[in-house]
Amino acid sequence: MDFGSITKFLSNKTILVTGATGFIAKILVEKILRVQPEVKRLYLLVRARDAQAANVRLQHEVLGMELFKVLREKLGTQFEAFMSEKICVVAGDTSYENLGLTADQTKAMYESIDIVINVAATTKFDERYDVALGVNTLGAKNVVKFAKSCANIQLLIHVSTAYVCGEKKGLISESSYDMGETLNGVNGLDIDSEKKLAEQTLSNLKAKDLPEKEIRLMMKNLGNQRAKHYGWPNTYVFTKAMGEMLVGQFRGNLPVVIMRPTIVCSTMKEPFPGWVEGCRTIDSVAMTYGKGILSIFPVDRNNVLDLIPADMFVNSIIVAMKTHVRKPCITIYQVGSSYRNPVTFKELHDIHYRYFTKNPWSNREGKPVIVGKGLVLNNIKIFEIILFVWQFFVQIILLFATRMGRSDLQRTLFNFDKKLKIAMKLADLYKPYLFFKGIFVDTNTENLIKTARENGLDEDVFNFDPLCINWKDYFINIHIPSIVKYLF
Repeated sequence: MDFGSITKFLSNKTILVTGATGFIAKILVEKILRVQPEVKRLYLLVRARDAQAANVRLQHEVLGMELFKVLREKLGTQFEAFMSEKICVVAGDTSYENLGLTADQTKAMYESIDIVINVAATTKFDERYDVALGVNTLGAKNVVKFAKSCANIQLLIHVSTAYVCGEKKGLISESSYDMGETLNGVNGLDIDSEKKLAEQTLSNLKAKDLPEKEIRLMMKNLGNQRAKHYGWPNTYVFTKAMGEMLVGQFRGNLPVVIMRPTIVCSTMKEPFPGWVEGCRTIDSVAMTYGKGILSIFPVDRNNVLDLIPADMFVNSIIVAMKTHVRKPCITIYQVGSSYRNPVTFKELHDIHYRYFTKNPWSNREGKPVIVGKGLVLNNIKIFEIILFVWQFFVQIILLFATRMGRSDLQRTLFNFDKKLKIAMKLADLYKPYLFFKGIFVDTNTENLIKTARENGLDEDVFNFDPLCINWKDYFINIHIPSIVKYLF
């Protein structure tokens, strides 16, 4: 197999990308269009009420992003015409059968699509259960069934997450999940039953005429409860794991690749270094530290944080795409860095301390925020107790300040209480990853890049080897500045 011709492989291909307004999908779309302008067509599935609304989202949330500035500069005045020719935006929703598309919409798609790439997902750890089930679990099944309906389908790529493993320890292999398999051995996981439970619970809550805010909270709690009942730490990874199960069950002879990225962070190289969208995963913790809000860290300093730059993950998708077309098997790739180029929390903490000491954050008054090394606790319970005690005393003092009419003191205490609540929420959301003891074995991914290299891979364009990453340089010169820029 000639990997020097990946761009040639993309020529004249028709590809459907779901979740097209998402972080990874946008980078994938930009990459394909930039390296192979002769791609035949990209169908982009966008959640919207109609075609007009879908096009508005495409313009504002995809093509209008800074991500496309390199392509805009390259094409100049031809940019809009090129995009109109190559992109067909489709209003739909993976939560529905047939992706919520009409017969008229699907006729041309069924006949022309070669490859389907399912990137649609809700990545909130505490998403409401009905929503997460619809997109992450049932959406995966709906995409598989749609792909199998395409007359010339060559491959389905399903983007999952490495953390479908839950809180496993040690070496974690690139193995699949059997239908109904659980992480804690509890029997009875049935996806149809979970769907009915979510629907019935939602129906009962609506029947009580509860406020939407309360319904949303209770549906979030339901997802969290169901996840923990079967051994997963949160709704996101639980529903993604069930999605993988459905892909395996319904694929038949459809060639399938499941991509499991670890924590995807800002681009390292393409289309330019440091593109990121929002404050992703543990960046929230890092930025809270930079702002001087967080001075106590609940983390095992020796633990490894598994990261992969977004452009490298996209490269792995494209190389896997060429490798697996028309091969009627299912292959899983874990794409990360912990196995071959690990970075520890101690190293990351030192890097962030150095960065924010040299480049301090400015507060609302324009004064630099001085950060310290902080107190690192390797026991989450101690951290939670400290926060609880602080909050208790703040509430007592706040009560006295209110009675005394000390509005200045009240404001200070309110702000401090707000910071405590932020810290408590971050600790609760991220503790499964701050104390994660697993290392993701990437044997399949390593073999993929080895084979590709031996067969002419252009690594300047399609590199995804984590060994090439200098973590200190990446964080100091690319990643942290990009996060700070986004927040400002």
